[in-house]
Amino acid sequence: MCQQNLMLNKLFYILIGIIASLFLTIVFYYALSLDSSIYTLIQNTKNAPLYLFFYGFFTFGAIVLFGINISFFTYKWINFNFLKLKTQTGNGLGIVTGIFASACPICGSTLLSLIGITSGLAAFPFQGLELKALSFGFMALPLIFSKKEFANLINSKNGNESAHKTLCEDNCPEITTKTQAQIKNIKSWLVFLLLIIIALGNFGLKLLKSDPIFKNLYFSASANTAAFKNTGNLTSEEIKEKVIPEKGYQSKIALNDSVLKMIKYGVLDPQKFEAIYTERGGLPEKFKNILKEPSYEKITLNKENSYIYINLLWPLGISNYMTANLESPLNGDDLFNFASTGGWNLGKEENGGAYFNKFKIVDLTPEQETLAVKVAKNIYRPCCGNSAFFQDCNHGSAILGLLELGAAQGLNENELYREALAFNSFWFPDTYLQIALYFKNAENIDWQNIDPKMVLSKEYSSSYGFKQNVYQKLKDLNILPQNNSNTGCGV
Repeated sequence: MCQQNLMLNKLFYILIGIIASLFLTIVFYYALSLDSSIYTLIQNTKNAPLYLFFYGFFTFGAIVLFGINISFFTYKWINFNFLKLKTQTGNGLGIVTGIFASACPICGSTLLSLIGITSGLAAFPFQGLELKALSFGFMALPLIFSKKEFANLINSKNGNESAHKTLCEDNCPEITTKTQAQIKNIKSWLVFLLLIIIALGNFGLKLLKSDPIFKNLYFSASANTAAFKNTGNLTSEEIKEKVIPEKGYQSKIALNDSVLKMIKYGVLDPQKFEAIYTERGGLPEKFKNILKEPSYEKITLNKENSYIYINLLWPLGISNYMTANLESPLNGDDLFNFASTGGWNLGKEENGGAYFNKFKIVDLTPEQETLAVKVAKNIYRPCCGNSAFFQDCNHGSAILGLLELGAAQGLNENELYREALAFNSFWFPDTYLQIALYFKNAENIDWQNIDPKMVLSKEYSSSYGFKQNVYQKLKDLNILPQNNSNTGCGV
């Protein structure tokens, strides 16, 4: 009976630790989900496996250490009536630091922006890993302090007596009524703690189910290979053909001499540009000509060249001068730390921030600039939670560059939205296929009849808006296609 009492006590503290760890896991994930998701984080950092490894190591390490800390804290409280909150300061600092570090290094961070860090984790030299390491370290501090406290308590007379009562007297041969009552009481607590774990686990699973990375755990194979219903006479391939047509999208916008001007000013280094595509099988001949002469032909966007156009429009969005960019969120102390600026390394300078708003590559009248900025502020992209005017990643910069070209070439507001939607669709095919499915199934609106401005809004095209207003509803309808081709935010 005494041994049973000891085992139940150990189980009690283990469950306390599990509850604490589950709680912190939910808090960290919720902070991440405000602006991105686990899927987005992996997509945007898959080319930096060391970053992803340390991000995960410090995150899970902090969660485990927090659980151990709370178990020890509870043990001291119950057995020694000892509450030294000072030693728990590390836990508090670890939680706060960990929450602020729970974000994608490419996307913005709502929480960091509240304290004036508009560039999110990109503002930090190691893209927020130092915050994760601090969180881990703060969680380790209470354990170091607790070791000394335990030694003092166990060596004290009162501590020995309390511990002896807790662990029970092995030399006592008789099973007392008090011991039986203790066992009954601890069993009641164990049931209560198990119910809390079940409740937290259920809540956590509901949160995780909204993350694209976990959808394959909850849907049948038929759903993953595209289970569609209520789509009238449209098949999955017909819907896909409308969103990202096989023959491509015929744009009304041409690059004109913008690429040559960027080469002239050093924003784009043609040798570096060709080199990265040499590693990927070679640059199509058409694009070699674009690096040498003006291109007045309207862009034909397709699956094969869509990512090349990101790398041509991205530096344009960064470097083209607009008066409105003086008020851009990029125009501050963090200029060189954004994924759009710090990530651009295909120019003469090592950091694209050196080119921000420097050159008149696309001539815009005041009216055309106003139009481009107005539209940019209403366009979001699935990799982040900011508008294209807040061009904190390559997709935002590329869309802004596209809008500047389109406005200068006389496109009206509706045409600019249509162009942006087409380019976003080729850059994020899975996302916009799902949006098309949502509107067809939930709103009975065909893709060609959808208002592009509405689709590109924060409600549907931002990472958070998409997850809440599209992904979750498609999941409820069990019509999610397999997600496997969204692009990252690098060159």
